Amino acid sequence: MKIRALVLVLALAGAAVLSGCAEVPVSAPRTDVFLDAAFKPASTSVSADEAMKLSPAMKYFAEHEMASEIRAKGVREGLIDALYTKGRLQLDYDSEITRTAAEAFDARRGNCLSLVLMTAAFAKHLNLPVRLNSVYLEESWTRSNGIFFVAGHVNISLGRPQPRTQLVTVFGDPELLTIDFLPPEQIKRNRSRVVDESTIVAMFQNNRAAEALMQGRIDDAYWWARAAILTDSRWLAAYNTLAVLYRRKGLYGPAENALRVVLDREPLNVQAMSNLVLVLSDLGRRDEAQVWANQLAQIQPVPPYKFFDEGVAAMKAGEYATARQLFRKEVSRAAYVPEFHFWLALASYGLGDLPGARGEIAKALENSATVHDRQMYGAKLAWLNELRAQQNEQGQRRLREPLTQRAGS
Repeated sequence: MKIRALVLVLALAGAAVLSGCAEVPVSAPRTDVFLDAAFKPASTSVSADEAMKLSPAMKYFAEHEMASEIRAKGVREGLIDALYTKGRLQLDYDSEITRTAAEAFDARRGNCLSLVLMTAAFAKHLNLPVRLNSVYLEESWTRSNGIFFVAGHVNISLGRPQPRTQLVTVFGDPELLTIDFLPPEQIKRNRSRVVDESTIVAMFQNNRAAEALMQGRIDDAYWWARAAILTDSRWLAAYNTLAVLYRRKGLYGPAENALRVVLDREPLNVQAMSNLVLVLSDLGRRDEAQVWANQLAQIQPVPPYKFFDEGVAAMKAGEYATARQLFRKEVSRAAYVPEFHFWLALASYGLGDLPGARGEIAKALENSATVHDRQMYGAKLAWLNELRAQQNEQGQRRLREPLTQRAGS
């Protein structure tokens, strides 16, 4: 089995619980996997408190800008309308980085997790019960700088305001309204589970670790991953992240130890298995690595990006028809990745299929999750539209030329 690039779990969204719900006991984190002495101090704070902290600007917005909406519609509906109607914040989805609640508010954009953090911060300020939900979606993979990312999804549910008096007791869950950042047809078919606020914060910290690692800031990545484990050791993705950055630093033994923690709890965890194959190969334990590789192949017979990489190789060889066929295979199982549509467009363009190229660039733009990608693919689509217009004009000119000649004969 071919050894693949590094694998890293990245959570793009998450969830918490209704205020007052009992929490499941959390086992103590495995601190024996930490190697503080091997890393420089973090260049920024990794405090869990920052994730959902209400900034002065947010507080002012809640107490002044939201006031008319709340008076007209009530606290819960007023909050939702104030945050997500176009006339107010005009929030935009952007998965490029994971922002705190305050950063998402200031930037007016964020990924699912950032927008959930921001909504939860406002809801808690307004005394609204909050439930955070981890949503089961089909596994989605992306790749950047040689690292694979598998993305999750979260949303948030808001209950009715809790009575402020201590003279009454309310039993049962309040009626809930769920806010999600995906189209309804994608969500209604999927199940979700309630998670603690600590899990959501651990997701945030693990995202920060992943983003730091992608940028080559390994020391910062370590402290973020460490913080995620200490915040909620049940979020096993942080142990996997720790293993990835250990391997990047050449600490293969500690990387194996972190991966064993994951596999002890989830023996069929694909990300941990993939990374363990790499680490065992680094350690020269080829036979053991092959055993894990064989087991992984049974679970995941076609690795992510397999057809894509083969398609890129075909493109470099000038085999556009073969490349287009391979890219179509990758798109058929992962249509959410704009890069796949873009390369399919390149193959179609190489074959002279301008309409096909335009269609795939449009799909790349449609599936883009960052401002940068939307700008890039938008510019390429505009260029193809201009090229099509030029070709149409040339075609019309060729049609007119014989008529002009006959008229002058």
